[in-house]
Amino acid sequence: MRTENAYDFRKKLLTVHEPNRRDLSRQPSEKEFWLYDGAAIKVVSKSEVIDTAVRDFIDYLSVSMEISVEISDENAAVTISLADDAGVDLGEFKAYKGFVIETNEKGISILAHDERGAAQALYYLEDLMNFEGAPAVSYGVIKKKAMYSPQMVHSSYGLDKFPDEYLARIAHEGRDAVLVFTKDVNLTPDGHLDFNDLIKRAAKYGIDVYAYSYIKSRVSPEDAEAEEYYENTYGRLFRECPGLKGVTLVGESVEFPSKDPHIAKGFGNRTTVDNIPTGKVTAGWYPCEDYPVWLNFLKKIIRKYNPDADIVFWTYNWGWQPYEARIKLIESLPTDISLLATFEMYEPRKYGDAKGRCDDYTLAFEGPGAYFKGEAEAAKKRGIRLYSMTNTGGMAWDFGTVPYEPMPQQWIKRYEGMKRAKNDWGLCGIMESHHYGFYPSFISKLSKHAFLEPHESIENILKQIIGSEFGKENCDITEKALGCFSDAIRHYTPTNADQYGAFRVGPSYPLNLILQARIPTSPEAMFGNAICGPAYSHGLGDWESPLCLRIHQEIESLKTMLSYIEQGLGLLRLIENPNEKLVDLINLGQFIANCVKTGLNTKIWYTLTCRFKSSTDPKEVCEILDKMETILLEEIKNAEETIPLVEHDSRLGWEPSMLYVTDKWHLEWKIRHCNYVINSEINMFKRGLKTHLN
Repeated sequence: MRTENAYDFRKKLLTVHEPNRRDLSRQPSEKEFWLYDGAAIKVVSKSEVIDTAVRDFIDYLSVSMEISVEISDENAAVTISLADDAGVDLGEFKAYKGFVIETNEKGISILAHDERGAAQALYYLEDLMNFEGAPAVSYGVIKKKAMYSPQMVHSSYGLDKFPDEYLARIAHEGRDAVLVFTKDVNLTPDGHLDFNDLIKRAAKYGIDVYAYSYIKSRVSPEDAEAEEYYENTYGRLFRECPGLKGVTLVGESVEFPSKDPHIAKGFGNRTTVDNIPTGKVTAGWYPCEDYPVWLNFLKKIIRKYNPDADIVFWTYNWGWQPYEARIKLIESLPTDISLLATFEMYEPRKYGDAKGRCDDYTLAFEGPGAYFKGEAEAAKKRGIRLYSMTNTGGMAWDFGTVPYEPMPQQWIKRYEGMKRAKNDWGLCGIMESHHYGFYPSFISKLSKHAFLEPHESIENILKQIIGSEFGKENCDITEKALGCFSDAIRHYTPTNADQYGAFRVGPSYPLNLILQARIPTSPEAMFGNAICGPAYSHGLGDWESPLCLRIHQEIESLKTMLSYIEQGLGLLRLIENPNEKLVDLINLGQFIANCVKTGLNTKIWYTLTCRFKSSTDPKEVCEILDKMETILLEEIKNAEETIPLVEHDSRLGWEPSMLYVTDKWHLEWKIRHCNYVINSEINMFKRGLKTHLN
């Protein structure tokens, strides 16, 4: 197995085309056209996006298919033109990114509605050739158009970092927009970024740029100084960066001094007076009745500089507020904005006879949830454009330090739910990979094809992708193993205690007894360890069973989850001579299994600490301390076994807003912490027990 250094995963993200994808034993059939050495590509319609995509296609054929082609008008094997230039009506495919590919014995003809459609047609041809392992395209006509736009993603290269090659990878996967955390003009939480340069570079690949606002609104739109204040914030942003496609606004990141009587004044989630909670939140966490006033004011400022700016209003922060208040807000919103509702959050879950809830983004429940449905119905009645946070780039918030979740059958269930949402409520745009970033994988390839119309059998597409990625000879057993992984995620426990605790970082997460140690993080990290709590969370809602009645059922659920993952790993390990991607998949699966082990031990540890604090039986106290020591020894072993996994794949253990938190150093830190708790704290209590008995 290879060993990688920190950030070596970025080399993969910058590798647009993989070498040696051609199966040299593959022979032509009578019903397909083969591109050949010296073939010509005729480009009828010229644009920067088309030119970029054509040169990309030429590079693909050279690197992946080992043939050399050129751009020429003579004897063209591939012809590319926009339908309007060719005088052709594409009918229903006269739509954004719509294209038609016609292949016969003379060659391949691409007709596209727009330049982005032409680029996507070329990327689609690359996919077909990868499936075949040859520069071959079957005779016939292929017609496609995009289901969703925008498809917004964050960066998995680094927070708000988008090198050209990574932008190319994003475009190849059908995504058409990137998000930049924005504190001010050219300023992100990670420091300076030339927004206009990114807008210009992204445009070459058919990608728009959205500002994800971190601009706090300190002034009410009804105050005398409001005009000047908002001109110097949002106005200046769009004045100096006129190429921005739009802005995404989410309560906790923007806030504003609302006058709604249901909230407390100021900023922040849980407000206090004299260190006593008020029970009220501020505007970021409540669907305040005057948000429409704020939005209309913002809209006036922004659209002075960009009349077509997409103003995306995201309701993430108040899914747990009363239904009536949320719907009342939507009923008063301006209709020329976009409403973004999260797809699966806040959905009730059952663990045996205990009740829980999806606290944050999760693949455990495919969706759509009741929270989304209610807001989607209200948006449809108002005629408001509907987007959703679907995380379908491959990552939810179930595991904080993995590149993607390899559970395709469960992702397919989400795609089907999204399709219903499109048909029923007009879902037309999505956001993906929030914070964790978009990491191209076989899952993102699957979603790319799922998000094209007309629909093909997604199960057949999955088989083709598995065959091209992991070897056709391994397709059946790999698909079965991935089915086990998909069964596993349905038993995940998407609680705040898990997603902001052990599952955030995995096997490096500390189990605390007395000293509440936090995992060390880099000072350069955006969030550091602020979003990974050192203590197990009770939860703060009446929508679920009390933790004492729920946690034992959650433990059983995670045991089932681990069993399914180990079944899948067992199947994958039966494959002889796995290719590198299959080795990486097994490595990722084992890392996920080790994360589940730590999540499971964290819950057991919590139950032991509760019993330890309340027991009056010396014998029971002794047994509890022994069990604690056993858990810590298991975690030491788990950390030791995880070290070679993260050394093999440098993307494991890293997250854009926290940086490395589960690399070798942090796992060794975890081992030292376990030894400290055993040798210092547990042994101290054992000595105290002897003192008591003697």
